[in-house]
Amino acid sequence: MPKSLKDNVVLITGASSGFGADAARLFAKEDCLVVMAARRMDRLTALVEEIRLAGGQAFAVPLDVAEQSQLEKTVQIVIDKFGRIDILFNNAGFGRLDWLENLDPSSDIEAQIAVNLTGLIQVTRLVVVGMLKRRSGTILNMSSVAGWIAPPLYSIYSATKFGIRGFTDALRREVAPFGLKVCGIYPGGATTEFGRHTGSPPSKRLFKATAFLNMTSEYVARRIVGLARHPRRTLILPWWYVPVIWFEQTFPGLVDWILKVVFVKRFHLLQG
Repeated sequence: MPKSLKDNVVLITGASSGFGADAARLFAKEDCLVVMAARRMDRLTALVEEIRLAGGQAFAVPLDVAEQSQLEKTVQIVIDKFGRIDILFNNAGFGRLDWLENLDPSSDIEAQIAVNLTGLIQVTRLVVVGMLKRRSGTILNMSSVAGWIAPPLYSIYSATKFGIRGFTDALRREVAPFGLKVCGIYPGGATTEFGRHTGSPPSKRLFKATAFLNMTSEYVARRIVGLARHPRRTLILPWWYVPVIWFEQTFPGLVDWILKVVFVKRFHLLQG
């Protein structure tokens, strides 16, 4: 039977918008103590006020997940204030959509790896120590369908999301004997701020053409809270990506050919 989340201490990274903000609202409605961490403190402060006015408990902590010292400070603040972290929702991340040769080595490549993958690993390492001592805890890692299917233009983003999937699977197998749950979340397109920060190459219009398929951020957040209530290894959203992933893994050569003919030649090779 799904467990109650009442009085669970939840730490959410990347909580100032999108999945993180909506999940914070929903966790608060479950009577959790929600700690929201992100760089944009103005947004976090407004969200804390919104949640408290609705009767929930929420707190804001400034955090850049690419900075190890800030990660250590944030986790210590939560432990000092509440004594534990019951649920860690690793949500911070961003993407840059462009051909590899156009990506900036620092702001597009190194920053994506630092935020999406390294930061997630480092904050998990800090939190898992206390969970192991208590023999209890749930870790929710936000990856992406791009962690199963690597599309053109998302070379670095997909690399980080494949990395999260590998890290999630390995960590789950490490800590499962001690009562901890580690879950991977793999959403497809959703209506969030994500697309505003991916850049604007001409080929991006192909992705915009499929925007009508996007899920709402609140829908994804509801599924995330449900996953915390009833943990399982993998959550792929929406459901129809499951057969798409199967097709890609079963017929990778065919998928390569389709993408080459329909996408890469159309938007890249013909530009030369």
